[in-house]
Amino acid sequence: MSKPAVFFDRDATLITDVPYIGDPSLVQLMPNAVQSLRILKQHRFELFVISNQAGVARGLITKEQVEAVNAEMLRQLKQQFFTDIYYCCDGPDDPESKCRKPSPQMVLQARDDHDLDLSASFFVGDKPADMECGRNAGCRTVLVLVGEDVPYQQPAKALADYVADDLMDAARWICRQPDSMKA
Repeated sequence: MSKPAVFFDRDATLITDVPYIGDPSLVQLMPNAVQSLRILKQHRFELFVISNQAGVARGLITKEQVEAVNAEMLRQLKQQFFTDIYYCCDGPDDPESKCRKPSPQMVLQARDDHDLDLSASFFVGDKPADMECGRNAGCRTVLVLVGEDVPYQQPAKALADYVADDLMDAARWICRQPDSMKA
């Protein structure tokens, strides 16, 4: 039986935004990250990270650094919340890229790898590309506000099914949806 999932962008959604973060010592979880993920797991959602990492294509960070940052994020969470982590290292100007958000390719790969029901799933992020990725994959979308007057968030609001003040607000809204699986 296919399972519902929640897909999360990483930077500025799960961890604070440090451009092209490659140093694990700079990883800082967003407020209420642990509690929010715990609520979603209690409601039997499979959780995934879907992240663009253009810094690799730009030569600013390595894949090993991306994985070290992911490992530090997981260590700080102190619990294995995520079923899998998918990231795309292509740059925004790569015409051959098939995985880079807003392409739904990473979400579709997760669906195929883990038998997921995308129509009962959600994508949580902070940018228009996150909202477009979720919509392109057939998921509902949740925009998490990351600050006041962030210019890219205005167009993202038009693409979101829900605009959340923070991760906790996002998790609670997702769990209130009629077709979300209750524990």
